[in-house]
Amino acid sequence: MAVSDMQTWTFPGCPVTPDASQPDWLALEKRFSWLRAMDGVPQSPIYHAEGDVLIHTRMVTEAMLASKEWHAQTPQNQQILYAAAMLHDMGKPACTVIEGDGSITSRGHAKKGEKMARRLLWLGEELPGPAPFAARENIAGLVRYHGLPLQFIDKSDPQRAVIEASQRVRLDHLALVAEADVRGRMCADQQELLARVALFREFCQEQACYTAPRAFADVYSRFIYLRSERGDPDYAAYDDTRCEVVVMAGLPGAGKDTWIREHLPDWPVVSLDGLRKELGISPTDEQGQVVQAARERARELLRQQRSFVWNATNITRMMRRRVIDLALAYHARARVVYVEAPFADIVSRNRARSAAVPETILYRLLDKLEMPYIGEAHQVERVQKA
Repeated sequence: MAVSDMQTWTFPGCPVTPDASQPDWLALEKRFSWLRAMDGVPQSPIYHAEGDVLIHTRMVTEAMLASKEWHAQTPQNQQILYAAAMLHDMGKPACTVIEGDGSITSRGHAKKGEKMARRLLWLGEELPGPAPFAARENIAGLVRYHGLPLQFIDKSDPQRAVIEASQRVRLDHLALVAEADVRGRMCADQQELLARVALFREFCQEQACYTAPRAFADVYSRFIYLRSERGDPDYAAYDDTRCEVVVMAGLPGAGKDTWIREHLPDWPVVSLDGLRKELGISPTDEQGQVVQAARERARELLRQQRSFVWNATNITRMMRRRVIDLALAYHARARVVYVEAPFADIVSRNRARSAAVPETILYRLLDKLEMPYIGEAHQVERVQKA
């Protein structure tokens, strides 16, 4: 992403000058269906006496814009933080439940909101156009982790929780979103919650991950720490890998085959699409035989300590982990290469394929997509195709 792209990207309603007025909420609600969906969605009066999710979102956004720290940010980061404030609870309408005892919960709304924000910003739905990749993923990460500053101290391993999050999102920005989230509500324990945010800031600074990802001795040591349940982030692990497995990831038509031809033309490729053709199995049929055949070919290569490419969509962390676990069992290094293209290009390329995927499936895959993060493998690369 070019710097100029980021500098020209704006999220609707965000003031572009310090003396600009507050957002035009009537205009924004008319424009955004996801904002209208928040209207009337109830919240626990214990934690949100201000009212429904829409009222809270407006208050959070205005609290962000009133923050001196927000005004001190670069214009690019102001846009990202404003968008994160607007979108942080967009998953609540889909996740809010009134329990049998009358209590109101919204479990899983941060994870749901991350996927919704990614789709919104990638497709440019109801926006002037798609957001740049870096801005999109920063916003999605802030939505995903916006509750961490209030919850980290209750985690079984607070150190690991913040270090892991730092690999995906700037924690100083996360603290700003969390503070706005607290100031944008009415509750009896607001001062206690603000104290938690302050403690989060201090703790992250102590862990050397407040404004940048926590550094490790090397990529192998980072992977070992992030994969294990317990560990020392300062430990330099011994690298005993003997070969490498490159795990491709990305939607159909994103350009994975092209990347392999350009970067690893001589490597063996275990391709699920190729095996389907060999076995005469449609992508919509039962895939057990295809996966079993792919894993056996992978084992043959691993027993020979040969590096190879595993080529499939691998859109979820579980899909990728199955291959990575197999690689680790044979002392192989794992590298995830995620390939992405503008969604309109993906749709166009898919239509031109001899075995095109139904477009409804493409959108379903987009909604399921879990962006690879650095802790999944020894190395993670994100490739954006123009």
